[in-house]
Amino acid sequence: MADTDHRQLARDSLFLMAEVRLVGSASEYRVKVRNLSAGGMMAEGPMTVQRGSQIEVNLRNIGWVQGVVAWIQDNRFGIALINEIDPKLARAPLVIGEGTPRFVKPPISTHNTGPLRKV
Repeated sequence: MADTDHRQLARDSLFLMAEVRLVGSASEYRVKVRNLSAGGMMAEGPMTVQRGSQIEVNLRNIGWVQGVVAWIQDNRFGIALINEIDPKLARAPLVIGEGTPRFVKPPISTHNTGPLRKV
């Protein structure tokens, strides 16, 4: 392990979108999640943050989680999560529920009424 690499948790390289906001702010920014582990993530996007800022991230299939900005480089920044998550949940297919848009939901199955009779 290099001197500059202090991460102890395995991380998955991936590409998914997430919403990010500063704690206490209503403004949300859409960012690309470049890698994700149980204790942190790297995000890329137009959001301006400072090291040490408290932040909330809405991850697919997980929901809103809190973290702290650990580092910044150009338009990428690292987030150390307050509580560990299961990163495999974010990779899983979308969970279909009440909040899911109609175009994502599976078609309604037809009900088999049995043979038709002539009238």
